[in-house]
Amino acid sequence: MQRIRNYINGELVAPIAGEFIDNFNPATGEVYSLTPDSDERDVNSAVQTAEQVFSSWSNTPAAERARILNRIADLIERDLEKLALAESVDTGKPLSLAKSVDIPRAVSNFRFFASAIQHFASEAHIMEQSAINYTLRQPLGVVGCISPWNLPLYLFSWKVAPAIAAGNCAVAKPSEITPMTAYLLSELCIEAGLPPGVLNVVHGFGPKVGAAISKHPQISAITFTGSTRTGIEISKAAAPLFKKLSLEMGGKNPNIVFADCRYDEMLESTVRSSFSNQGQICLCGSRVFVESSLYNKFRDDFVRRTKTLKVGDPLSDDSNLGAVVSAQHLEKILTYIELAKQEGGKILCSGKRVRLDGRCAGGWFVEPTVIEGLPYICRTNQEEIFGPVVTLLPFETEGEVIAQANSTPYGLAATIWTENLTRAHRLANQLQSGIIWINCWMLRDLRTPFGGMKQSGLGREGGWEALRFFTEPKNVCVKL
Repeated sequence: MQRIRNYINGELVAPIAGEFIDNFNPATGEVYSLTPDSDERDVNSAVQTAEQVFSSWSNTPAAERARILNRIADLIERDLEKLALAESVDTGKPLSLAKSVDIPRAVSNFRFFASAIQHFASEAHIMEQSAINYTLRQPLGVVGCISPWNLPLYLFSWKVAPAIAAGNCAVAKPSEITPMTAYLLSELCIEAGLPPGVLNVVHGFGPKVGAAISKHPQISAITFTGSTRTGIEISKAAAPLFKKLSLEMGGKNPNIVFADCRYDEMLESTVRSSFSNQGQICLCGSRVFVESSLYNKFRDDFVRRTKTLKVGDPLSDDSNLGAVVSAQHLEKILTYIELAKQEGGKILCSGKRVRLDGRCAGGWFVEPTVIEGLPYICRTNQEEIFGPVVTLLPFETEGEVIAQANSTPYGLAATIWTENLTRAHRLANQLQSGIIWINCWMLRDLRTPFGGMKQSGLGREGGWEALRFFTEPKNVCVKL
């Protein structure tokens, strides 16, 4: 049985306590590897080595930092097949999705920030004849990066790459549920020649490792993606220490469909935005609002199209959906489907666990589920399910759909489908979401700010926003 190891001071090491956590393959329900059950001592060790190397790394020219990040990207690209397979086995997602989205995006993240740090600029302000002010942007020191289980390497690299590109040293915690690609990345960092201590990866449970990172006095900033509940706990620990925080948390995203949309394109994209990665993407559109005049046609076509999706072995090329990430998450999803029935919802398709034959007989599979007839204010429509479950809601007016779309405590993303450009801009201005897609979904430019409003987040990631977060501005005023 493979034992994953922590990555501290440039070496792969066992946890100090010598304890490990079972790591399950969601498609089979079986333990296939062991993850370090690290604790505060491992975090302290990582912070200590990061502090020791920070001075030399922060003074390394940006071009050299960029060269190493590009070298890491080269190695991820070289090992794409291996990493994609590891990601599929660890998460239960279709191998085809890991190959086409997750691993290529990790490559893009490293390459983007390798380039961005070489073009990152500060400001100067002239006070006529009296003085000149200029702004220095200096790395923070040791930063904490805590990433989730749904897009493991994709989001791990989204945090780590800008942190170290900006000259910081990082102590990073991947999810204990999906640790494998972060471990493989550790091996690639050694091969790429990343100086020891610049990146340290400590595996383990959130209440042990995540909490230790959040409250460590020598860690000056925390970037986190995960549940709102965990984000609250991180805030409680970090706020008294005045750490910088970037929190990307839950979502209950509205997908708003008007009758004048490009119908076929909308339908195909809505199926994808509802069920991609088993609905386990924070940007998935879990509430689909459809203009009343189009509702019946959309509902029938959407359900028909959903029924064609195949839930199957993630390693099979013809599987559209794989397994959900854990037995606990499977139970959560099924519990919400039962709740929807109790709240008066009508299950239009599925709503059941899938039992497969062969090697996946013990896996955690759920068929894509479509529900109608629920009030917009009910728990099913207000709480994040994070699975292949969507609700359909008809609407009559713009005012009605805006009020219902904005009714949840979340505000991460929204999608609008209409050919009326004036309407699209008007709604985009009124929707309480950090990201608005018009006539598309998941079309991402890495230069743009990424993040949510309300309980969906604090701060922004991506582009200059990420590099600003990982640096401290200092104004220098020189009298002429």
